[in-house]
Amino acid sequence: MNIFRFLGDISHLLAIIILLLKIWKSRSCAGAGISGKSQILFAVVFTTRYLDLVTNFISLYNTSMKMVYIACSYATVWLIYSKFKATYDGNHDTFRVEFLVVPTAVLAFLVNHDFTPLEILWTFSIYLESVAILPQLFMVSKTGEAETITSHYLFALGIYRTLYLFNWIWRYQQEGFFDLIAIVAGLVQTILYCDFFYLYITKVLKGKKLSLPA
Repeated sequence: MNIFRFLGDISHLLAIIILLLKIWKSRSCAGAGISGKSQILFAVVFTTRYLDLVTNFISLYNTSMKMVYIACSYATVWLIYSKFKATYDGNHDTFRVEFLVVPTAVLAFLVNHDFTPLEILWTFSIYLESVAILPQLFMVSKTGEAETITSHYLFALGIYRTLYLFNWIWRYQQEGFFDLIAIVAGLVQTILYCDFFYLYITKVLKGKKLSLPA
């Protein structure tokens, strides 16, 4: 554990809480431009990554965070597709997620650290997380704008990924630890947020609504 990983975890948790509170307090998914497909992908990511909950115990912090991520991801999916299903804007959430799931699953079989079920599923979760935000970004681009609260959610996610890059640099310098799969996937995910970061800083922080080219 180091400060970059801790702050990254906090930023990640903050992003999830922002989204959950937005849906619950407004009692609606309408107007926020929330992609249910991205939330399903994140639920798959956490489920496949944290299967080691039943086999390994690292620390109370580690176990608690894993359980919170899993619970929150499924709670978000439930709110979107069940509790407030009538308000969900499925007409704009049209990204073909099979174009993300199938290639990342195949890649996990071909490129992994160890050809075992848990390791392949962990690797799959790393690859899938790197592109899981694409349906959300695609939906924002398609609608042409994003509500401020959704922009805060995306920005917090982007900060989480950026902090994890610093976490890997720190671990390499202090521990000699180097995980090429996680680093490359993290770089891909961070790059996907770059354009959004610029728009967030130049528009949302100045009180303007975020607009993306359709």
